[in-house]
Amino acid sequence: MVTLTKNRLQKLYEIDDYLWLQETLKLLKNNDFNSLDLENLIEELESLGKNSFNKVRSLLRQIIIHLLLLEHWQEEYALNYRHWMGKIIAFRDDLNNNLTTTLNNKLNQELESIYNVSRRVVIQKTGLQQKLFPAHCPYSLEQLLNDSWYPEKSSYKTMSVKDR
Repeated sequence: MVTLTKNRLQKLYEIDDYLWLQETLKLLKNNDFNSLDLENLIEELESLGKNSFNKVRSLLRQIIIHLLLLEHWQEEYALNYRHWMGKIIAFRDDLNNNLTTTLNNKLNQELESIYNVSRRVVIQKTGLQQKLFPAHCPYSLEQLLNDSWYPEKSSYKTMSVKDR
């Protein structure tokens, strides 16, 4: 078995990060902390945290997008509501399976920002007027995560085409 020096491990990271990861895991399991490439290990751990948050943020954004479609897009409702509800079920399941207390708190802090992006996506996708959508997130994080919660249909759905 070849023992990698810290310098060789750093070079390995640049050419084969997967092998670097395997070698780093071996060092950690053997309690060989002095041989670790700490700089790249810290970078990878930071990246792992960012990726975890980006994943849950993306799932929450998709839930909000589909709830907004379900609530507001009358013209496509009959054809698509089952599809949208199916997507919401799947996204909620994925989100709940990836959510930790810390990520939950961070999502709660970012909820308005996530909603604003979701709102813009739905406006672009549907061509509906911006004023039809609340300026601030009308949903709580608890509602968004709740498998059995869905918003009531918008009053927009009951308007005739000529009233819009």
